Amino acid sequence: MNFAFLSNNAFLKAPPVSDATPFAVAGVAWDGSVTNRPGARFGPRAVREASHMLCDATHPHFDTSPLGQLGDAGDLALPNTSLVAMREAMMPLAEALIRRHHMAWIGGDHSITLPLLRAYKAWFGRPLAVIHFDAHCDTWQDHFGEPSGHGTWVYEAIQEGLVQRECMVQLGIRSAGTRDAREYVQDQGGLIFTARALRGLESPGQLAPVLRAIRARMAAHGHPPLYLSLDIDCLDPAFAPGTGTPEPAGMSSAQVASVLEELADLNFVGMDCVEVAPAYDHAELTSNAAANFVWTYLSGRVAATRSRAA
Repeated sequence: MNFAFLSNNAFLKAPPVSDATPFAVAGVAWDGSVTNRPGARFGPRAVREASHMLCDATHPHFDTSPLGQLGDAGDLALPNTSLVAMREAMMPLAEALIRRHHMAWIGGDHSITLPLLRAYKAWFGRPLAVIHFDAHCDTWQDHFGEPSGHGTWVYEAIQEGLVQRECMVQLGIRSAGTRDAREYVQDQGGLIFTARALRGLESPGQLAPVLRAIRARMAAHGHPPLYLSLDIDCLDPAFAPGTGTPEPAGMSSAQVASVLEELADLNFVGMDCVEVAPAYDHAELTSNAAANFVWTYLSGRVAATRSRAA
């Protein structure tokens, strides 16, 4: 397939993926399930371009770079008009990459996370723990009259047994929604840290109670394989205007970075960063934040691997 929106540049200018690269990035240029402003299909291209500003990619906190261990698998070639067809086509492509690499996926809208979790569960043979940054709870039981979309994936993943319910953690939630949707994850035994609860907590020290609660929950359940799903609209629009459904009173870039850096030693097995819509961005604020978060995640994984080998 030759879609104009597929990206042919590379994250951090990394070489094409090969069996020698333990870490890999892939784009999922799909936005057929957005409920407000479209354009996240162009997110992978914008995030990759923003990553080129990271120069040698040596992370100042971890003092390491993913370069040398990272390859770019390009964008997955997927149908772009049918959610069902996209997810069916995505599964074998995702599974092939997951078998060979520790993956960071760049979306695309948030509906891509459900098939990714299906692929990870198939690979690990068990439900995953999930840390989910978002303005929206994504626990609605229908998608504006349709059965599935970018606002239903958490509900579907829990119902399908893809997620270990007690190890589902949400951060930054603040959008309008009924109590049943807003509190669904907590009602299922998980943890929710709303944007309101996180106000004023930005440094690692200030976030310590939140970080301790997440660590304790993972430890209590034997540190299951942990997946990170980061919707860029978890950020306040001041930090990320380029997204389809912006919500005021959100998290800061520093808050998200603090959490990613402080929890980097947990048992992460993959991540996605979704909902970057560059048409609505200003001065590349959103794509730069997304590139930074993906880079921070990958650097943290390299550092954790290095620490275990020492």
